[in-house]
Amino acid sequence: MNWSVWLPLMVVASALLPGLIIFCLPEEKVYWRTVLNLAGAFSKLLLTGWMLWGVYHGYQYEARIVFLPNLDLVLRADSLSLLFIALSSLLWLLTTIYAIGYLEGSPHRSRFFGFFSLCVTSTSGVALSGNLITFLLFYELLTLVTYPLVVHRGTEAARQAGQAYLIYTMSGGALLLLGTAWLYTLTGTLEFKPLGILHTLDEENHPALIIIFALLIAGLGVKAALVPLHGWLPQAMIAPAPVSALLHAVAVVKAGAFGIVRVVYDVFGIDFAAGLGVTEPLACLAAITILYGSLRALTQDNLKRRLAFSTVSQVSYITLGVAIAGPLASIGGVVHLVHQGLMKITLFFCAGNLAETLGIHKVREMNGVGRRMPWTMTAFTIGAFGMIGAPPIAGFVSKWYLGLGALETGEYWMIPVLVGSGLLNAVYFLPVLHRAWFRDPPDNWPKVRNFGNKETAWALLLPPVITATLALLAGVMASAWFSPLEWVKLIAQREFYRP
Repeated sequence: MNWSVWLPLMVVASALLPGLIIFCLPEEKVYWRTVLNLAGAFSKLLLTGWMLWGVYHGYQYEARIVFLPNLDLVLRADSLSLLFIALSSLLWLLTTIYAIGYLEGSPHRSRFFGFFSLCVTSTSGVALSGNLITFLLFYELLTLVTYPLVVHRGTEAARQAGQAYLIYTMSGGALLLLGTAWLYTLTGTLEFKPLGILHTLDEENHPALIIIFALLIAGLGVKAALVPLHGWLPQAMIAPAPVSALLHAVAVVKAGAFGIVRVVYDVFGIDFAAGLGVTEPLACLAAITILYGSLRALTQDNLKRRLAFSTVSQVSYITLGVAIAGPLASIGGVVHLVHQGLMKITLFFCAGNLAETLGIHKVREMNGVGRRMPWTMTAFTIGAFGMIGAPPIAGFVSKWYLGLGALETGEYWMIPVLVGSGLLNAVYFLPVLHRAWFRDPPDNWPKVRNFGNKETAWALLLPPVITATLALLAGVMASAWFSPLEWVKLIAQREFYRP
């Protein structure tokens, strides 16, 4: 067997096949649904680890399928794709465990986990895409298979949130398709290549390329929640907590941010894009989004909406980093793809625990909850301080490199943005922590689900404890050879700024 061809296909199939089987299972087949979910998640994690080892040692993994004349569907594992696929593999496993506990006894679980697996399949395809047409197809498939998860509860509010989600994301997909088709007519290729594919084009094509860049970024910016394309994201918080975690940390929002990384570095090339004059406006848009999301988070009493606007802000650190034409800023932006994922999924897991155990949905209801649910709120505290950028948690590492990158490239205006955003993060997270740890609790806690004398179900508690620990270790051990930061340095060396 030619493993260099089959491994990328097997990673995609590891989520696809369990999902298709789960659709056919009756609701009462809990055991087999759980076995399929966990088998797929563990298989994907092992296959990804195999490819990580191979790519680190110089092996290449690529599968090509004929799609259109002179245009193949390509699945390729390079160092950048494996950063995203490793994140999604690990968090899929933990989110699967969490979702099994969260949805226990609820209806339509086979439908939920079927689409859940298809969502992970699409994310894997996005991560492994070797050209823009493959990326586009999986990117749009991700839109379609995520919609049933957003509307899973079946309420009118869920239906309206799903409608807004489709309007935004399908419109973004149309812009992405237009930009992709136009780019192909100019270049004759859509391959992702280190340093980009456009540096050989004549200057007469530059005006068209500027418009194409705007179309591609607008199409990707919908899912990346760039202002003013972010409106769907807070509405989608009506979805169950595992879906919210998936949207913010693993799948949809990250797919948009990852696509921006690909377009800037592997389609245009950072030097060529800077020469066109498109990176500075992109960096300014990211900075506006960072500050806007933080300001909106300040006013949200609903905990999940506060976290949603925090995502609007935090994901744009990725865009800000990649739009600055310097190695250190790009390292800070791309590593935040992992760091933000670990911290944000922790926060949404904890928010789900509060809702499922005590019926807490609003910040004002959190008085003294740290005494009732200490493990949950300890994990939440680590995630919150990481978002603020407090050392030694992973978020500090991201912001440190972004700040160094601003100084390296002379983009000094970034420093007030980073400092101001950190202060705003503190203003909307610290009152939550103060309520949870230092306010007096109510006389009696309500019970949504009876977990006896336990804090909550182990399946709900274990995932946030693990992700909070990983967020802490990613900061404390940032210089270790196996850390996300060191892998991103490898990416920058091999793909972004090769001599």
